[in-house]
Amino acid sequence: MGTMRSIAEHVIRRVKQDPSFAIDPDWSNRALMAMIGSFGVGLIRGAMHSWRFRAASGFVLIKKGAIFKNAGYLSVGRNFIAEEGCEINALSRRGVSFGDRVTVGAYALIRPSNYYGGPVGEGLIVGSNSNIGAYSYVGCSGFIEIGSGVMMGPRVGLFAENHIFDRTDIPMRLQGVDRKFIRIEDDVWLGTNSVILAGVTVGRGAVVSAGSVVTKDVPQYAIVGGVPAKVIRMRKGGKRKAVER
Repeated sequence: MGTMRSIAEHVIRRVKQDPSFAIDPDWSNRALMAMIGSFGVGLIRGAMHSWRFRAASGFVLIKKGAIFKNAGYLSVGRNFIAEEGCEINALSRRGVSFGDRVTVGAYALIRPSNYYGGPVGEGLIVGSNSNIGAYSYVGCSGFIEIGSGVMMGPRVGLFAENHIFDRTDIPMRLQGVDRKFIRIEDDVWLGTNSVILAGVTVGRGAVVSAGSVVTKDVPQYAIVGGVPAKVIRMRKGGKRKAVER
């Protein structure tokens, strides 16, 4: 089992690009064997799916129930992981592209376009070493750009369009949508259940607290929270900023 542990550590170090990674010694032999088996099956699924992608390199690990629609618009970098039940519909004007070592969490949904012949959305780009949180929704009908090293908690929502509701003489669902760009810069942490609305840029190094609704740009290295989200304090330099009213 020591040899198996060493092999597993070697593989994970390559996937993570972390030469110092070590498996926690509290992992039991049974748990270790289950992990290795799951990894192997995921690689087989990856080989079965990735030939349909526009581009793929390195390991592609796909868990049970992951769905890829319009996969010819999808590009993935090295060591891409799609966890259980996630769904990626890549049909979009600019495609859906992931950098190296990106994980799409369990039951996350990425949708630039609907399935029934409606307008085609713009798409999504995600930088290296970032993740889409479990059960998150990325509505990239307007273009969404997520940087490198971005951490996303579960059930985060990114919505790059808003319904138009100016008129009252016709239903809102018939008035169309207003699409806008969303940018999440490098080294950002989006907390659980946070929502980023259309037209927002979240600056480098910012933290969005759990449950926040972000309606306007977030400065670099700010910590924001609330509904709507306001600056609580600044990370850089240790200076505090009064909460905006």
